[in-house]
This record gives sequence, C-alpha cells and structure tokens, in this order.
Amino acid sequence: MPLSHGRPYLAIPGPSVIPDRVLQAMHQPAPEIHGGAMVGLLESLLPDLRAVARTKHKVAMYIANGHGAWEASVANCLSRGDRILSLATGRFGHGWAETAAAMGVDVEVMDFGKRSPVDLARVAERLADDKAHQIKAVTLVHVDTATSVRNDVAGVRAALDDAGHPALLMVDCIASLACDRFEMDDWGVDVMVSACQKGLMVPPGMGFVYFGPRAEEARARADLVTQYWDWRMRADPDQFYQYFWGTAPTHHLFGLRTALDMLVHEEGIEAAWARHETLARAVWAAIEAWGQDGPMDLNVADPACRSHAVTSVRVGAPQGTALREWLSDVAGVTLGIGLGMAEPDDPAWHGFFRIAHMGHVNAHMVLGALGTIEAGLAALDIPHGAGALEAAARVVAGASGR
Repeated sequence: MPLSHGRPYLAIPGPSVIPDRVLQAMHQPAPEIHGGAMVGLLESLLPDLRAVARTKHKVAMYIANGHGAWEASVANCLSRGDRILSLATGRFGHGWAETAAAMGVDVEVMDFGKRSPVDLARVAERLADDKAHQIKAVTLVHVDTATSVRNDVAGVRAALDDAGHPALLMVDCIASLACDRFEMDDWGVDVMVSACQKGLMVPPGMGFVYFGPRAEEARARADLVTQYWDWRMRADPDQFYQYFWGTAPTHHLFGLRTALDMLVHEEGIEAAWARHETLARAVWAAIEAWGQDGPMDLNVADPACRSHAVTSVRVGAPQGTALREWLSDVAGVTLGIGLGMAEPDDPAWHGFFRIAHMGHVNAHMVLGALGTIEAGLAALDIPHGAGALEAAARVVAGASGR
C-alpha cells in the first residue's frame, strides 16, 4: 500500500526544496523589463550575493545552469591552447574539465578518485614542476555533488602561493554555496562559479560567476569569449538589459530576492553554515549506525572531507536502486542516484544513493527522511544496524543546546 499521498520530499542534491515564500514571490504578473522597479530589485541582489560568497569582488549573472557558468568562466579567462590543471574528485570535476577541453583549452586532469579529497602534496609537486608557468588556471570543485567530497580550497591557494605560481584559482561552488563555509576573498579565489538551484533555494535557471582583479586582467587576454558570455558588461552595465544581455529572468529574480532575504537578512550566512553542518552530522550518525550490521557505508571516510550539503552512500547493488524506488513509490521521498559512481550499464551503478541536506531543510525534514530510509531498509530486508534514528536525534538535540 503506497503511503506517498501528501507533500513529497525531494531529497536530491538539486534542485533543492523550494521555500513556499520563494514560490509565492515568483507568482506575480510579468513586470516591465526596461526600467522601473526591476532596476532597484536587481541592484539590491548584488550586495547579498557578495555576502553569501564572502567577497567584495564582482559577480556576473547568467540565464544558465551550472554548466553554463562553467562555460562562462572558461570563456572569460582563457584562450585556445592555454593549459589548465583540473583537480577532480568526482563527476563534476571531470565535467568542468570536459567543458574547457571542448572549447579548445589544453586540459591536464589530476584525478584523485571518488572517495578522497585533493592531495595537496601532489598538487604542490606539479606546480613546482611547471617552472615555465604554462598552467594558466587551476580548477577545483569545492564540493563534488556526485561523491560528496569536500576539498580544501585554501590549501590549494597555499600550494599556488608557496610555488610562486601565477595561475588563477577557479572554484566550483555550485553544490556548496550557502551550505558549506566558503570565503572567496580570504581563501584567495580568483573565480567562483555557482547556480541558484541548490543552497540558494530558487528553481533552476540562473548561474553566477564571481571574479576578482586577477581574473579581470585575464579577461583582457582571453580570446574564447563571445558577446553573450562576456562578463564585463554584465558586471558593469550601461543599461539594464545588459545585466543579462537581453530579457532578464524576471521571476527568478523575484524568487532570488526572497531567498536572499531569508538566507542573509533573517538567518544569516554563519547560522546557515552551522545548520547545514548539524544536519549533515545527523545524517552521518544514522548511516554509521546502519553500517554497523550491514552493507551501508559513507562514501567519504574522513568527516573533515565530507560535504555539509549532500552525502553519498554506498550500499551495494542492487540495494541502492531498490531502496530509492521503495522510498519514492511508497513513502514519497526521493533520494539522489549514485551519479558518476559507476557507468549506467554497469550493475554496480545500482549500489549507491545520495541524501541531500541543502538549502531549505530543517531538523524534522532530515529526521523524517532518515525515518523513511529505515522503514525502507526493513521493508526490503536490507541488513542494517540498530540505533540510527536515536543517533541522529542525539546530534540534533546536542546542537539545540548551543
């Protein structure tokens, strides 16, 4: 008997749960797009977007998803034949590299697997070897959505500085922005890309590229950029339409204004980071308890290297797919697929799932999802240890006393 009638819970790592207030803000007639209130609304977004990224630098907005933000970042910083070093800890590290290669960039991928963060010693060694400074940029995904590996951005900047290497540091924060601590300026990031559909709690459709002075200098030399992707006019427009080089995504802007009100002005970014950390630890505690007497295992062993936005789980084939289907069909909870953990035609592909805890989530949502997972494990006779829900509840209870 299905018990899924009611409000569904989308526990996938993007699009994340959209707050009712954001949806309501978007539910209004189309506005004038050449002036009027839209001008002030859009300009009000910029300081709050900077606050979320902890930067004083510029931000360009695009009608695009994260892949579009990747392309915009490459187009504005690089030329055909330039070499970049792409540090990969999952599918999305490789994806950004593939985007650059398709645009004519010479890409060197340093792959660290699917369960471990970037090895800073290996990066430092490679940068030291590049005495001619052929590497023009280092790309890094802060949190790879597929593996839930969280990388040390400041550590990569230190490796660049210690080597005296002038390469740009370009960071993908699509999964991590507003969920995991990110300090663009303090960590010495030259370019950061993100999108609206995860920690920013807005339906998919907007991409963001933040860039500092060294990236602006690179733009002057880049030969890949086209008029549409050029960030110069978008960041310093002469006319309103140039923010988006055409019609603005008006209703996304309405939603984004409300989302930033909630995130920056009501909760505060530090509190949002702390909330995500607590909810992540609750998920980890449950999975560790289940794994005491069964096949379930966290993909990332070291808690210091785990995302606070999404958790990738190994449970063995075919249990991953079976569990996801049971939760969706019977309980109304949708978990993420094991993206990039195995090829889709490999039976091992069915041995993974992901739990998102990003954006508009709170304790009862996460604890409810964990409760339905436990029900699914029992219904499918998947071996698992006891005490998972109690372990998760203790994490939440402990945080509430801070």
